[in-house]
Amino acid sequence: MKTIGILTSGGDAPGMNAAIRAVVRSAIYYGCKVYGINRGYKGLIEEDIQEMNLSSVGDIIHRGGTVLKSSRCEEFKTEEGRAIGVEVLKKFGIDCLVVIGGDGSFNGALKLSQLGFPAIGIPGTIDNDLAYTDYTIGFDTTMNTIIDAIGKIRDTSSSHERVNIIEVMGRHCGDLALYAGLAGGAETIIVPEVEFKVEDVCTKLKTTQKRGKRHSIIVLAEGVGNAQDLGKEIVKETGADLRVTILGHVQRGGSPTAFDRILASRMGVRAVELLLDGKAAKVVGIKDNKIIDMDINEALSMTRDFDKDTYEMVKILSI
Repeated sequence: MKTIGILTSGGDAPGMNAAIRAVVRSAIYYGCKVYGINRGYKGLIEEDIQEMNLSSVGDIIHRGGTVLKSSRCEEFKTEEGRAIGVEVLKKFGIDCLVVIGGDGSFNGALKLSQLGFPAIGIPGTIDNDLAYTDYTIGFDTTMNTIIDAIGKIRDTSSSHERVNIIEVMGRHCGDLALYAGLAGGAETIIVPEVEFKVEDVCTKLKTTQKRGKRHSIIVLAEGVGNAQDLGKEIVKETGADLRVTILGHVQRGGSPTAFDRILASRMGVRAVELLLDGKAAKVVGIKDNKIIDMDINEALSMTRDFDKDTYEMVKILSI
């Protein structure tokens, strides 16, 4: 009998619980024991571990966040910290590990595999910033949360004839801003992948004002710059009545969408099957609606291509 450990690491993402549920239930189905490791790699080092059963994951598929909790762990980035982690895993009789998180979490899984401890990664991050997979768990839910916020802000924006800047998450990846902005009908979308000029934003605002449109939505990815500073520059140039909304961590919460629940379930089952096949140092993903797996090294070395076609389409639709 194999014993599988599971942890969530880095920023939480809606759908992580669905993935935890899938790993635990499929592992038990295949005759394995499962241990949940609380608070990521930090909890591993501190031996915050308990055995999980079918009841442990009952009624969690619809819940946001992660029942296993998450945290950052600087100690695990050191050789000494990872060595402690391996010893703890052996102490609990854990044979292999499933890690749900982003690239930092995957690096931890890779290091464990290099130490001879099999680990598989599942992509759980709202930013959708991993190049090897079409979607990460949590992206769809977060995008829909932003779309809902855009709709509410548009109501008050149009009532008061205001310009609203909505800052969304995405430090190095503009997918949330791009797709939520498109679906929400934003007039301007600003992302890290495409250079922008404040003058161009102001020119567009002036153009729409001349044709009688008195309100406007600007979606800004947090990695581009400070929303308040941008707002001040726009007001100085256009004289617009402007408000700034920074959505912040409200984007991380909420019940996961059906898409994220199904994606997480499919990925969780594949991760267990890979471990039972003796595979290690791999990550699970989705391409063309098919669940795939790939070596962690290869996945992390891939360069992500920004969807320029969609970005250009937004400019066409927002004239």
